[in-house]
Amino acid sequence: MNADNLQKKLTFKNKVISQVEKFNRKHKAFSYLGLAYAVIAITCYNFLFYFYRNTKRFTALACIILFFAASSSFSYPAMSLNISFASNNTLDDTTYVEDVVISEAEVAESSAELAAPDGVDEEVLQEASEVVNPDAAEVENMVSFNDILAADDTETVISEEESVPLGNSSEHAFSSDDWKIILVNKQHPIPDDYSFNLGTISGSMQCDERVISPLKEMLKAARADGIGLIVCSPYRDIDRQTMLFSNKVNRYMGGGMSYMDAYNLASQAVTVPGSSEHQIGLAVDIITADYTSLDEGFGDTAAGKWLAQNSCKYGFILRYPQGKEEITSIEYEPWHFRYVGIDAATVITQNNICLEEFWNMYVE
Repeated sequence: MNADNLQKKLTFKNKVISQVEKFNRKHKAFSYLGLAYAVIAITCYNFLFYFYRNTKRFTALACIILFFAASSSFSYPAMSLNISFASNNTLDDTTYVEDVVISEAEVAESSAELAAPDGVDEEVLQEASEVVNPDAAEVENMVSFNDILAADDTETVISEEESVPLGNSSEHAFSSDDWKIILVNKQHPIPDDYSFNLGTISGSMQCDERVISPLKEMLKAARADGIGLIVCSPYRDIDRQTMLFSNKVNRYMGGGMSYMDAYNLASQAVTVPGSSEHQIGLAVDIITADYTSLDEGFGDTAAGKWLAQNSCKYGFILRYPQGKEEITSIEYEPWHFRYVGIDAATVITQNNICLEEFWNMYVE
């Protein structure tokens, strides 16, 4: 403390004491009030003087706290699982034919329905929950499944090592290095060194080339059983996934939600960029011409039931099953199927578990 500051402190203290002494001489019966005033005044002055003297130090500390508070808002917030998902998502009104594949039909995942908190515009929030899908139902890119098969030079068949369902899961060891069972979710983002070759399903639609053959076999088998399946939203690159996610966050924020609340809600409707199975070309969304909504009702359709029972025969699993929401952090999505290979798919389906549980129980 320099001489000027010390002098100011002493001057204030002496002034208070002098005032109290005068007050006590005139009002001896209330001298205790004067003493109380002196103690409070001097204590408050010393407290404020301390902060004044250390202004630079406290300013630096405040800047550090603000920096960490701001940077933490961009991290993945904790999931809140007590949110129900609505069934508002539908494709654009378009006439479909059986066994059609839609190019990049970004019907996206289901939208979330949340009671609007105080200060949030309910109308804007409702609008934010609806799918904004500029690429949905591109008529010029619709190709029948027959045309896809006709374009192939060789017939698609599943390799022999994956043609027989697993009898006893304990007899087979699953390696964490197997590309088919790679675990991708919010807690396990796509590894930086992960690579794969894209193959063309039809037109501009692509996925991991190793998945195309079993996918076509599944479509053929479904058609033979009278089920016409439509594949939409296969591979998405990081830019596409980021745009879908950012649009959802921005629209919720436009309804008056904070960034953290909007991020939390959006992450349960659109997968966080870098943790989407669509980005590694192993996931597809499946609907039918008769049921084009991406909602829980698809699971009750003939197509939804057929897929739940038979997709494992071709190496696919229902990725986000009902009753596993607390494990997957994603609501029930009966339209979202993921390729894991026949061996793993059989184990997962027969034991009624999700991929996360499979990893904990069977992967070495």
